[in-house]
Amino acid sequence: MSQTLKIETILHSKRTRIKKGIKASIKEIFIEKQLLLLLVGLLLGRAVILYNISPFAIAFLATAWAIYQKRTLTMLIFILLGAWSQSIEHAVYISLSLVVFMFLTRFLKDRSNLKMLMLFVFLSTVVARIFLYSLPSPITTYEWLHLLIEGVLGIVLLLIFMQSIPLLALKRYQPALKNEEIICIIILLASILTGFIGWEVYAVSLEHVFSRYIVLTLAFVGGAAIGSTVGVVTGLILSLANVANLYQMSLLAFSGLLGGLLQEGKKHGVSLGLLVGTFLVGIYGDMQTLTATMLESSIAILLFYLTPNNLLKQMSKYIPGTTEYSYEERKYLQKIRDVTAQRVEQYSAVFEALSKSFIQSTESQNEQEHMDETDYFLSLVTEKTCQMCFMKKRCWQNRFEETYSLMELLKNDLVLHQEVDPLHMKKFENHCVKSKQVIDAMVNEVSLLTINKKLKKQVVESKKIVADQLKGVSDVMDNFAKEIVKERQRHEKQEIQIVRALKQMDIHLEKIDIYQLEKGTIDIEMSIIFYDYHGEGSKLIAPVLSDILQETIIVKEEDISPFPNGVSFLTFGSARQYTVETGVAVAAKGGGLVSGDSYTTMELGKGKYALAISDGMGNGIRAREESMETLRLLEQILQTGISEQVAIQSINSILALRTTDEIFATLDLAIINLHNAALRFLKIGSSPSFIKRGDEVIQIEANNLPMGIIEYVDLETVSETLKSGDILIMMSDGVFDGPKQIKNNDLWLQRKIRNMKTQEPQAIADLLLEEVVRGELGVIRDDMTVVVAKIKKHKPKWATIPVMHSEAK
Repeated sequence: MSQTLKIETILHSKRTRIKKGIKASIKEIFIEKQLLLLLVGLLLGRAVILYNISPFAIAFLATAWAIYQKRTLTMLIFILLGAWSQSIEHAVYISLSLVVFMFLTRFLKDRSNLKMLMLFVFLSTVVARIFLYSLPSPITTYEWLHLLIEGVLGIVLLLIFMQSIPLLALKRYQPALKNEEIICIIILLASILTGFIGWEVYAVSLEHVFSRYIVLTLAFVGGAAIGSTVGVVTGLILSLANVANLYQMSLLAFSGLLGGLLQEGKKHGVSLGLLVGTFLVGIYGDMQTLTATMLESSIAILLFYLTPNNLLKQMSKYIPGTTEYSYEERKYLQKIRDVTAQRVEQYSAVFEALSKSFIQSTESQNEQEHMDETDYFLSLVTEKTCQMCFMKKRCWQNRFEETYSLMELLKNDLVLHQEVDPLHMKKFENHCVKSKQVIDAMVNEVSLLTINKKLKKQVVESKKIVADQLKGVSDVMDNFAKEIVKERQRHEKQEIQIVRALKQMDIHLEKIDIYQLEKGTIDIEMSIIFYDYHGEGSKLIAPVLSDILQETIIVKEEDISPFPNGVSFLTFGSARQYTVETGVAVAAKGGGLVSGDSYTTMELGKGKYALAISDGMGNGIRAREESMETLRLLEQILQTGISEQVAIQSINSILALRTTDEIFATLDLAIINLHNAALRFLKIGSSPSFIKRGDEVIQIEANNLPMGIIEYVDLETVSETLKSGDILIMMSDGVFDGPKQIKNNDLWLQRKIRNMKTQEPQAIADLLLEEVVRGELGVIRDDMTVVVAKIKKHKPKWATIPVMHSEAK
């Protein structure tokens, strides 16, 4: 059994290799060896329109001379073969014009000079015609007009061929054709078809067969628009070549349109469109003409059925609007996205490596470094005291260990306690004859050592700040890279349930896109047709989605069509489990207009809400600038996704380093998670905050210095879980320390907050500020700011609508 399977596997692999070899050979012959272009040159050499106008050959040769330099002579031969197969008169003209063109190109070294090529094509066409027309008799006005038109057509075809001929090589990096390129390809194909005029097999015209085959193929690939366009252009050029083919334009255009409309029926539908179009146009003639034209269409259909589907799919990649084109576009965009994500991940790794290098360099001194520091310290002391002492040999040679230990004890006493232990001092006086001089020298060196340690500590703190900032940037970039590469998941089951539910409610759904179904981040877009919109999005569709997805869904955006039965666009997303209502009260020192306090409330994304108060040290414009700058930096950094701790450390270092003035700022930051009501406080030199929960008042405080005083602060965070109805009260020190006659400000504020009957945030802020100002008899001694936020459980406006759930097959 296994032997048979092995033999079948070997045979299958051989057949696959043979097929690939045949495809590669065909591609090499027709594309790499440019046999296809040689056949095109042969047919364009025969092409004639309006009886004797033939600008095709010279335009094709000019294009080949500019693009395919090494094959110009071979293509010239094939063009001449095609011309001589048409007629002697035509062949003489083509030969003469080609000779003139090749002669002119000897004076042109730059083959990419399009303007000179256009001039050469015009001169070659005109000179050849003038020579032929002037032989039998003088040139008439009609002949002058004829040769000028032919020269201009040669220039136009040159521009068309310069865009369409390279596309025949199928070597494009990105499979996307512009509309101009598609039209140029169609004109090229129609021009090639004129080369078949005069070739018949048993009364079957080859130009009719191949023109209908091309219409069938492109209608199948590109749809009705491309099919009808190909039919019109091809029929027009064929009718110019032969007036008898004038009816072909109607036949091809109608067949291309009908075949494109029946594209959903695959090859059968497109073929039926050609048969119907042929019959309807053919019945205007006699029975013999109808039979011949139906036979030509049948042969074209046979060729169409023999065309491999893989080749048709390959062609579809080049036509905008097709499924294959969209798939290739998605593949290209996915590749760009993956490359971008990979590059972002590399940058993230670089920042993380830099962060680690700074962290490693900021580790505390080990024992060896401590010994080195002691050795260096004692060497400085002994250099000033022991070098000239007559007891040097006894102390540092005979009794080295004892001397070193005693001086190390003294050094540690001075560093840690700024004075020498009396017991250690007595031992050292018994040991050293110059103990006082040594102690004085050690005191001086210890002061320098202390300064040096402070500088080192500042450097370590600065490195730690830089390490945290680099790590924060690395984390943001890493998260961004993950979002880039995140694939859009398929949600077929939920999509089927939604479509069925809306269909039961007689809502005409045009399109639905489900981008995200994770809890709290649901994102759905719909295109719906409404005759007259009456809020169905929030009243019907959102409640249905809430029941299906088991989460409260609301309408995020609406773009309703102003016309009946117009397409409206609605975006649905997750509703927050909690909402925040805020109120603010502000007063400047002395009743002025400019307060040194600043505040902000902001959405941070992903269901987070932030409230912040910053108090610039002092009053007036300068203090307000500092507080506003603190909040501006905080808002910008937090919205990038960097953590709160890193953001605050960054702002702190900026405030500490950017000025030598003693201008500092406090920061009171509260971040509320609207999904679970989790609250996190970061207080930097700020006043306590309060949470009112019914009759209970909870005080929140932390001990941190104001921002900008030191380069690195150990942030103390305070966490709390809020409940629906809780009221959060934040204030600046002007409010907390306002009542000067009150000894326990916190207890006084708790009592005032507890006794307030109102639950409105704005009313609470106004009343609290008014209480403080009245307590000081209307005197405002400092800037005051109160920010109040009330947390409420979100209640949807409309209840969920239950639907019949069915499992998707």
